[in-house]
Amino acid sequence: MKRIITLTVQDRSGVLNRVTGLLQRRQFNISSISVGPTETEGISKMTLVVEVEDDQRLEQVTKQLNKQIDVLKVSDITDKAIVARELALIKVTSSSQLRSEINGLIDPFRAIIVDVCKESITVQVTGKHEKVDALIDLLRPFGIKEIARTGLTAFLRGHQPQVNELATYSLLK
Repeated sequence: MKRIITLTVQDRSGVLNRVTGLLQRRQFNISSISVGPTETEGISKMTLVVEVEDDQRLEQVTKQLNKQIDVLKVSDITDKAIVARELALIKVTSSSQLRSEINGLIDPFRAIIVDVCKESITVQVTGKHEKVDALIDLLRPFGIKEIARTGLTAFLRGHQPQVNELATYSLLK
């Protein structure tokens, strides 16, 4: 089962290598990884999509990640309300005659053309990976020259209710 794990880490040299090395030694496949700075200077956020066989192995990897010196917080956000997006740049073979057709094709996906040259155009799309995959499939017949994808970036949506914040209901009022 695929799990989305976020890590808040110190922005130091070697942190990414130690995290991926730990996962590699325990034979976890990383489907996607994205890393970037947060709103706090010196702190970065990693979003990992990993393949995990069962809950026991998930707990094992979470505990191991928490033991890393530069890791401040580990969260499995797969089953929570999240905002998750991916970005893709897709270079498509295109002549001047096909550009309007491609533009009409990408418009419903809210994708934009970010580069145009004589024999190709580059399209940028953001959204859920299913949306990105669907656009790539539609552009394939035109001839895809190159694709670059960021991998998933995600965080929790708004306010997440805690167990003790949930309202209690009684039929005996």
